[in-house]
Amino acid sequence: MRALENGPGTREAASPWDAEREPSITYTWDLRTGELTSDLPVEEVLAGIDPEVMSGGIEAWAELIHPDDLPGAVAGFDTGIQLRGGFQNEYRIRRQDGTYLWIEARARTITDEDGTPVKVIGTLRDSSETHAAAESVGRALRHMSDGFVSLDTDWRIGFLNQAAERLLGAAGDVAGALLWNIPAVRAVPGLEQRCRATAAEGQPAEFDVPGSDGTSWYHLRLVPVPEGLTLYITDTTERHLREAERAAAERSAAERAALVQRITRELAEAVTAQDVMAAVADGVMTPLGATGLVMLGVVGDRLNVVGSRGYPERFTRLLDGQWTVRDTTNPVGESLRTRTPLFISSPEEFLKRYPRIKTLIREGGKQAWALLPLAVSGRGIGAAVISFGRPRVLDDDERTLLTALSGLIAQALERAGLYDEATTRARTLQRSLLPQALPELPEVTTAARYQPAKQGADVGGDWYDVIPLSAARVALVIGDVMGHGMAEAATMGRLRTAVRTLSELELPPDEILGHLNDIVGELGTDAFVTCLYGIYDPVTRRLSYASAGQPPPAVAHPDGTVTFLSMTPDPPLGVAAPPFETLETLLPADSLLALYSDGLVESKDRDVTTGMSRLAELLFESVNAMPTSPADASDLDALCATLTSALLPAHGALIDDAALLLARTHPLDAENVAEWPLPQDPVAAGQARDLVRAQLKDWDLADEDLTMTTELLVSELVGNVIRHACGPIRLRMLRSRTLICEVSDASLTTPHIRHTSATDEGGRGLQLISALCQRWGTRHTRTGKSIWTEQPLPPPQFDL
Repeated sequence: MRALENGPGTREAASPWDAEREPSITYTWDLRTGELTSDLPVEEVLAGIDPEVMSGGIEAWAELIHPDDLPGAVAGFDTGIQLRGGFQNEYRIRRQDGTYLWIEARARTITDEDGTPVKVIGTLRDSSETHAAAESVGRALRHMSDGFVSLDTDWRIGFLNQAAERLLGAAGDVAGALLWNIPAVRAVPGLEQRCRATAAEGQPAEFDVPGSDGTSWYHLRLVPVPEGLTLYITDTTERHLREAERAAAERSAAERAALVQRITRELAEAVTAQDVMAAVADGVMTPLGATGLVMLGVVGDRLNVVGSRGYPERFTRLLDGQWTVRDTTNPVGESLRTRTPLFISSPEEFLKRYPRIKTLIREGGKQAWALLPLAVSGRGIGAAVISFGRPRVLDDDERTLLTALSGLIAQALERAGLYDEATTRARTLQRSLLPQALPELPEVTTAARYQPAKQGADVGGDWYDVIPLSAARVALVIGDVMGHGMAEAATMGRLRTAVRTLSELELPPDEILGHLNDIVGELGTDAFVTCLYGIYDPVTRRLSYASAGQPPPAVAHPDGTVTFLSMTPDPPLGVAAPPFETLETLLPADSLLALYSDGLVESKDRDVTTGMSRLAELLFESVNAMPTSPADASDLDALCATLTSALLPAHGALIDDAALLLARTHPLDAENVAEWPLPQDPVAAGQARDLVRAQLKDWDLADEDLTMTTELLVSELVGNVIRHACGPIRLRMLRSRTLICEVSDASLTTPHIRHTSATDEGGRGLQLISALCQRWGTRHTRTGKSIWTEQPLPPPQFDL
């Protein structure tokens, strides 16, 4: 004999389970004879049962089993015997009084040495109390509001209450079915995987899942038990709806707060009125679904259009200046008077309240409006009109938002107005400090461009200048006061004036920069200035120049090649240590010279070297594309525009001022230059008069007044040299923009006009020279000095 589950054993060891504390009897069923025996009288444990039932054998016992439970009991015994193992069952048996009690039966099949079942040994106990409690719990579970489902270890449904039936189906239809085969369960993505994972972990778990209808929500709690798994289902649809509403409200509030924060930041950063306009358009129109925006500003008694979005130009022209502030028959005037926003939801409402604006409604093409008065310190400064392409009633939150924003918009617009005024004044000052127009000179054709940095009241210090000098020479100047602000602009004005004054002294470039360095040094340690000063001589075709921290000029030669002038990198004015170096270069006729500040070639995305290379490329392309050399300033002006537009970013992105000066050189032809040596003898004055008369005749300038005046001027100059200076003496005449006469000597003394008395016999020569010529002066040279005069040329004569 052996027991299959616990291994081989004796007949005496056949008790299938450990004895429990509750009263029970042990029985033996002889499968061969059908005899039933027990260790205790059956009535001692199972009250009310016929004491003689055991003597009747297995058939008598089967007759006591409740008809509803008999098939399950028989099947349990048959299965246990066939499998040669243990089995357990619970069923009802009839008492003698006809009532039933619940018993729990546990048994084990005993086999012989051949494995043939011969006996069944088991225990019986009264489980009525336990079953009654279970029935009580079952009734409670069945009628509770939450769903309850009991699952066995194979995930088959053993029990479900009424609430669960409403979700999964009637108990009669789903009992014993696999949970995953229930349509409502299959409709929930990932539910099977989560349930299996919970069972595998052996720990309770809970989570929310959406219902199969897509609108409801349920909270599932899975609790592993020895017999399988229990599933609690709670309908949380209402809670989810409340949470969704609360989340939507919080999200809406957060979005409004973020919107207000973003608009506040953008309005705080807005500089000009157009910046304010852009901040309101970008921050308000899109979130509210608006299709139009008009900003109106108070100018005098009128409401002028500051800017608009989403409206045709015809409408803004019609609206501009049409309304007055004190006229309350228009919506903006009334809104400014009451300081209250107006919200109009349809054209009909608008026309009913303001019938005189029918034309504006038709031209604007909008269907709903929000009119926000803009006031600062109790003073109305304008209005913002936000419009919609369809009739619309703004809710309370949207109205509150727009009302709050109106104050921010008003403050930003007020600041922008003040800023625009300051910017206009600063730009006007800066423009006034730059040349109003470049001089028209035969020696050079010039054009210039100045581009300030991005919009702002902080003006820059870039400047340029073209200064006519003696002997038909021309000074070309470009400079940059580092930094931005009114102080830098004032410094630029002072330096430009100083340059022009120093140029009148006929100083060479290095000395000019030396004096400027002293001036900048007196301004303080934080002042730095770059400057390039060059002098072009049309007679020698040479450009002499000196630089202090300025990038080298570019030269476009007549053959189309572009080079940069060689330069010794001197530090900026203010930190430089003179002397500066003066360099010279020979410029072929019709060379194009480009002087520029670093702002033209340098930016945040490009270094100076790269920018200079790009400038050279543009000059090469532009010069070679010209059919002929530009002969007037308009051609060079167009070239300036081409270069600046290609090299500079959009105006709003320009971080530094930029200046560009173009000069095309025109040498003085040899036929317009005459030069002679003169003896160091009083007869030199007479020779000079003869030479002048002959040369004027050759130049077709034989006007008697001009000839007499020129002879007198040359005679006085030569006589002055013979009396007060030393040789060699030379006389030179130039026919350029004026008639120029020069007398040179080897002396370094500078003549000055004296105030003579009536009895003085001399000292009146320079007074006579000053009276007869247009201007005169002295220029020091490497070998001495030259005294020069300029006279206007007579107008050309035409034969009729």
